[in-house]
Amino acid sequence: MERILKQIIFIFLIAILYSCKKSNTTVSTIPSNQDVIYFPPVGSAVWDTTNPTSLNWNVTELNNLYPYLQSKNTKAFIILKNGKIVVEKYFGSFTTDSLWYWASAGKTMTAFLVGIAQQEGLININNRTSQYIGTGWTSAPLIKENLITVKNQLTMTSGLDDGVADPDCTLPSCLLYKADAGSRWAYHNAAYTVLDSVIINASGLSYNAFFQQKVRNKIGMKGFWYKTTNSNNVLYSNARSMARFGLLLLNKGKWDSTYILRDTNYFNQQITTSQNLNMSYGYLTWLNGKGSFMAPTLQNVFSGNIIPNAPTDLYAALGKNDQKIYVIPSQKLVVIRMGESAGTVQFALSGFDNELWGKLKTIIKY
Repeated sequence: MERILKQIIFIFLIAILYSCKKSNTTVSTIPSNQDVIYFPPVGSAVWDTTNPTSLNWNVTELNNLYPYLQSKNTKAFIILKNGKIVVEKYFGSFTTDSLWYWASAGKTMTAFLVGIAQQEGLININNRTSQYIGTGWTSAPLIKENLITVKNQLTMTSGLDDGVADPDCTLPSCLLYKADAGSRWAYHNAAYTVLDSVIINASGLSYNAFFQQKVRNKIGMKGFWYKTTNSNNVLYSNARSMARFGLLLLNKGKWDSTYILRDTNYFNQQITTSQNLNMSYGYLTWLNGKGSFMAPTLQNVFSGNIIPNAPTDLYAALGKNDQKIYVIPSQKLVVIRMGESAGTVQFALSGFDNELWGKLKTIIKY
C-alpha cells in the first residue's frame, strides 16, 4: 500500500511540474509592450514618444550628438524605437512642416510602388520593360533593348551606359547600350527613372496619383513627386512622412493591421541581395552586412560592409547629400536624416553613414 501511495504522489508531482512548464511556455510567447510596434494615427499629428532614459540609452552621448548633427548641415533628425519617437530634432529654420527632397532615397519608394503594381496584376517584374512602354525607349539595338526587364531596372543591371553626359536623361538618345542586361551593375538614375513610366502606363494613373492612393494616404504621409527638367522624378516630404515610410518598411509593408504591400515574397526580395554583382543591393535598397559592395559611379567591388559601425541587418534608402532612411529590424529602429551634404557631395553612400553610426552605437548600445 505504501509503495502504491508513493507512486501516486510521484505521478501527481510530475503532472504539476508539466503543468507549470506548459503554463510558463505559454506566457513567454506573449509579446511584451516593448515588442509591440506602435503606429501613429493617420490624419493626425499625434505621435507617441519614448524617453531615451527608459531605454537605458546614453543620454550624455545623445546630447553630444545634436551639435555634431548641426555641424554636418542636418535639417531634421528622427529616431523611432518600436514606432515611437525617441529623438526628433530640427535645426535652423527647419520645422515639422518643412518639405525637403529625398533624392535617391526615393528609389526605395519606387521599388515599393512597383511591388504594389505587381501584386495588383498590373505588371510582372520578369517581363521586358518594352512590354509596358513600347520599343524604342532606348538607343540600343532592339534585340538588346528587349533583354531589359523591369527587374533589371530594380536591381541596377539594365546594361545601359551610366557614363553618358547626363545620367539623369531619360530620352532614347541618352539611353545607350553598354552591356547585356544582367551582366553589369551600375548606379544609373535614368534607367531607374523609367520605372515611373512603367507604372503610369500599366495603371492608367499619374505617378503622383498612384503614390497617393497606394501608399501616401494610407499611412498618413504628406508629400509629392516633382518631375525636374531632365525628367528625373524627385520625392519631397517632411521628415515625419519619411519616418512613416521607414516604419512601414520596418513592419514589412504592413501599416498596423493593414497590408499596404501584402506580397511578402516581393518585399523580402527587395531587402535581400538581388543579383550576384553587388551583394549589398536589393530592389533599389541598400543592404548592410553582406561582406562586399559596389559604389555609385564605380565598377570596383570593395570588401567589407557598407556601414561597418551599424548593425548587420540594417537596410536603407540612401540619397544624394545624405538623405537617409535606416531600418534595423533586430533593434526595431528607424533613423531619419534630412539636410544638406554632411561633407563632400556624394551619391547615396557616403562616409557620413559610418561616422554617424559610430556615434549612434555609443548611444543605443546595440
